[in-house]
Amino acid sequence: MKIDVTTFDGKKGGSVDLNDAVFGQEPRKDILHRMVRYQLAKRQAGTHQIQERGDVSKTTKRIGNQKGGGTARHGNGSVSQFRGGAKAHGPRSRDHSHDLTKKFRRLALCHALSAKQSAGELIIVDTLTLKEAKTATLRKQLEDMGIKNALIVGGQEIDTTFGRAARNIPNIDVLPTQGANVYDILRRHTLVLSKDAVEALQERLK
Repeated sequence: MKIDVTTFDGKKGGSVDLNDAVFGQEPRKDILHRMVRYQLAKRQAGTHQIQERGDVSKTTKRIGNQKGGGTARHGNGSVSQFRGGAKAHGPRSRDHSHDLTKKFRRLALCHALSAKQSAGELIIVDTLTLKEAKTATLRKQLEDMGIKNALIVGGQEIDTTFGRAARNIPNIDVLPTQGANVYDILRRHTLVLSKDAVEALQERLK
């Protein structure tokens, strides 16, 4: 399929061919959901931990007599109702990540790109370059294009001037091609790709 290419000045920049295998699939929510869970689980630290009974250093001697104390029949003092005691079955440090095959991850990225294309939320620009690193200038250009919440994906490297201008604009993320991922694509309203990014993604996912 063909899609028009625009510039940040609001002018037409020709058109580009999109591979149907990458941008023309029928998006499946179950695939996208599994991929987002995979990404979020992988970034979870898993460092939460609380002391359990085995972690408490206390004597195991009974804290009182079985009868005649006038209170409940307690054993040792490492239980949770006493100061310095431990909680039963509390959170432990662990790895929350799980595996997904490379084939599935590649398919999920294709479905995310196809979802943006089918929803009309995909914009192709010719280049991601600016003469000056002026945030106000870039914000004005994005507003003229109707872009307020977007992920912008460039080529192998992001132009330094463009990256500096975009980093202070809220709800605007800028990534190189190798950083494009399902979660960041779906969390923003609009996906902006440069022509170099389109070629690189199609080469990567074909």
